[in-house]
Amino acid sequence: MTLSLDAVRQAALELATRRRAGQHGPRLADACRPVTLADALAIQREVSAHMGDAIGGWKCGTPSDERIVVAPIYQQTISSDESCAVWSAQGQVRVEPELAFVMAHDLPPRERAYDSAEVASAVARVHLALELIDSRYDEQAELAFPDRLADGLVNQGLWLGPSIPWAQAQAARQFPVQWSAGEGSPVTLSGQHPNDDPLAPLHWLVDHLRTTGQGLRAGQVVITGSYAGTFPCPLDQTLHFAYGDLGRFTVRFQARSN
Repeated sequence: MTLSLDAVRQAALELATRRRAGQHGPRLADACRPVTLADALAIQREVSAHMGDAIGGWKCGTPSDERIVVAPIYQQTISSDESCAVWSAQGQVRVEPELAFVMAHDLPPRERAYDSAEVASAVARVHLALELIDSRYDEQAELAFPDRLADGLVNQGLWLGPSIPWAQAQAARQFPVQWSAGEGSPVTLSGQHPNDDPLAPLHWLVDHLRTTGQGLRAGQVVITGSYAGTFPCPLDQTLHFAYGDLGRFTVRFQARSN
């Protein structure tokens, strides 16, 4: 880590303040801007200390040499209500179609790695879901990956739809994603999990949280990658979604004011 603890706290306080208010701002000042992945993860954890909210879940993906894909999702930003309040821009909110894995019991830190059977048995259920997207940076800010990682990888929350059988979730490597707004014509997207296997990032996350002293807790929700990138949806209209043969749902987004 290249940043001092004071710099980490300064960065985290700024990002947490923006997140709580739904605000955007410039790239962090060089004195507290993350340069390394370790810097970014330290800021990310410190943001959680300033949020006044529990970690209700995680977004994750399998890492590469230059990137680690992990960020907390805060409990009060997880919803299954038919009408969901979101931070929005120009009458729209960006979403990503996902599967969400809800944990049945804790997977606490320990010396020995969890095997695939232990991870699978710790999942209570799987839901069709939409990750809700927003950044705490201005659109014109010139950012590197550590900037985005420190800010939680553009997550603002998660919407949970209906649950699906475990066997279907395990096999859900690709499926068409269809959506429409109101009485409008449906848009069909070719859905493909970015890691091919939707469970692979979950296994990685379990090991990451095990070795960093955090662990997964019962009731937390994990999303492992968008099946169709990110796209904007309008506010104040009934949105209809179909995830292939996995299921259908409707949701309505409205602008959040505080």
